[in-house]
Amino acid sequence: MSKITPGRMTAAHQGSVVVFLIGMRINHFHKVGKWLPVLRAMGPMLEELHQDPDSGFLGSEFMLRNLRTVVLVQYWRDFDSLEAYARARGRKHWPAWTAFNKAVGNDGTVGIFHETYVVPEHGSETIYANMVPFGLGKVSGTVPATGSRNEARSRMKGITEGD
Repeated sequence: MSKITPGRMTAAHQGSVVVFLIGMRINHFHKVGKWLPVLRAMGPMLEELHQDPDSGFLGSEFMLRNLRTVVLVQYWRDFDSLEAYARARGRKHWPAWTAFNKAVGNDGTVGIFHETYVVPEHGSETIYANMVPFGLGKVSGTVPATGSRNEARSRMKGITEGD
């Protein structure tokens, strides 16, 4: 279990970042043979990405929305890196995508989704109070939210009026 960091912290990340939400929804619980392979496919992809620091993958956070929907929040250095991984025929994503389309396709048993956000430098701010490492702070490390990092407006330095 991760150790709680007392106090107020903010992510140490600097520069732009790509936030990629990917997930699945189980539409028919009784069709385990359809949704379980989809659920299991993400683990090997994450393992592959963690072992390749040059991939542009920074890290991820798993979330359970409800009993039907799981979400993985991924952080990437840039969109080109994310797209290169998704399209690489020799990496684990491509065969998983092909298998999904063959086994499930449009039959409605499993829903999948992704959303991609390119966040420019100074386009985000974070706060973690008495938290275990989480999100962008887990990926990049954290620094105390003091001084110029004390207020949200100050953490958004560069896109707020009056800077």
